[in-house]
Amino acid sequence: MSIAPDNWRSGIQDSRLGQRRIFEIPKSLGFTLLEIILAMAILGMMSLAIYRFVQSNLIAVYTSSQVSAAEAPYSELRDLLIEQWQSLPQGRGALTGEPFKLNDRQRDEIRWKCSAGSGLLTRYALGEFMALLRLRPESEKSDQLDLGLLRKPAGDAGIGPEYETWVPLIKNVRSLQIRYFEPRLNSWVDRWADTARLPRLVKLTIGRSDSSVPWEAIIPLGRTPY
Repeated sequence: MSIAPDNWRSGIQDSRLGQRRIFEIPKSLGFTLLEIILAMAILGMMSLAIYRFVQSNLIAVYTSSQVSAAEAPYSELRDLLIEQWQSLPQGRGALTGEPFKLNDRQRDEIRWKCSAGSGLLTRYALGEFMALLRLRPESEKSDQLDLGLLRKPAGDAGIGPEYETWVPLIKNVRSLQIRYFEPRLNSWVDRWADTARLPRLVKLTIGRSDSSVPWEAIIPLGRTPY
């Protein structure tokens, strides 16, 4: 039995057409160059947005930690003075204060009598001491002022400076202003010399070297009942 030439040619054409359909890839299954470029651009913009978000958060955390570190000494000073001054007894000459100014810089001083504890920053001192809160040059050749406590035994005016102890609290302070609230006058005064009683409030204003805005705290010496 023989195959006619026409049928043979049509069989070959059908087989070639089938192979072509098998290996032919539809155009809808691939991505065009424009689509790839758009996808890469979107991914790049998303990466940039994530980078900026992380960067801004890191900057915010760093700034917050810097501010907290700068404010910590002042907060600790306020807590120290509140604890010490609210424990002072009335009528024993426990607290006095004088205004002082040098080279147009306010350098007020306040002193109080206390025993071992927060006022002396020690637990092992014997007897009573005078604690003096004041500004003091960092060194003899330096203009930088440090805020600290000068401690010396109380009750002996002849004690020399070798018995005094200086404890720095805050470095590089511009000025120190202290005001006392006088209830009789209903106003703030710049000195306190009444040894029979304590002021109701004490206001400290400290000029800072790291900020144009001074630090201010009002400390109540008497606990207000609720």
